[in-house]
Amino acid sequence: MTAGKTQPGLSNPGLASTRPTQPLCVAVPMLNEEKLVRQTLESLAAQEFKDFTVVVVDNGSTDSSCDIVAGFAAEHPDMDIRLVHEAQKGTGAAADTGMRFGVDHGAVWLARTDSDCLAAPDWTARIMAAFDDGLELIAGQLNPRLDEEITAGERRMMLLAVEVASFFGRIRPGNKGEGYLGPYQMLPGCNMAITAEMYHRSGGFPRSRIEDLHEDRALSNRVRKLTRNYALRRDVVVFGSSRRVKAWGLKNTLAWYADHRYRPDHVDIR
Repeated sequence: MTAGKTQPGLSNPGLASTRPTQPLCVAVPMLNEEKLVRQTLESLAAQEFKDFTVVVVDNGSTDSSCDIVAGFAAEHPDMDIRLVHEAQKGTGAAADTGMRFGVDHGAVWLARTDSDCLAAPDWTARIMAAFDDGLELIAGQLNPRLDEEITAGERRMMLLAVEVASFFGRIRPGNKGEGYLGPYQMLPGCNMAITAEMYHRSGGFPRSRIEDLHEDRALSNRVRKLTRNYALRRDVVVFGSSRRVKAWGLKNTLAWYADHRYRPDHVDIR
């Protein structure tokens, strides 16, 4: 799959452009995030290491999300922000489009966060340091956002839940089998990075809906069959939204991410 598939769907040719990206390209899938996407872009604008391209992949927004991205890009001409459109519904499809846009426009390294997340100010700098250490796939530390009215106790429980999920991921039968070169590594889709070469070799994110398949788990397992050079870096920090936990409860959220044992009527919580 190449970015040629996405070219007819560019939501704004002026923002998308066919010029090369920076060597580091950050993909940001987006669907109806008018309340939060500007904050995500502001966190990227505040990065200490600024030599990167942002590729926002709109996945069919019907609100003002795209206008907000375009307006932010106009306000920040020093940032390289591209806006592309992916009509195929799904976090996997949108993430893959953004990553492959980077691959096909000259990026050497790829990263992903989501349009409801806040990257720590040293996020891109820490990613580049991890690549300098020889990693081909980086899993970052996912912390709850601090602005969503959760208590300190709830925050601690959510952080513990992430650790428990990571442990069970290592013993989960679906993450075992022949051909793996190393242990399973939980990969937060909203806080990860990978070399463009490894993304291409592994086949990248499956172009799936989150209702059908967790694309981050699939990518982690694909990479594990090709290299041992992957790891969790706890200093690569993104603050993610807690709105699923608030809407579903912690137990149901864990069941959803584990193996879709919990299946709500509405997945896209806003």
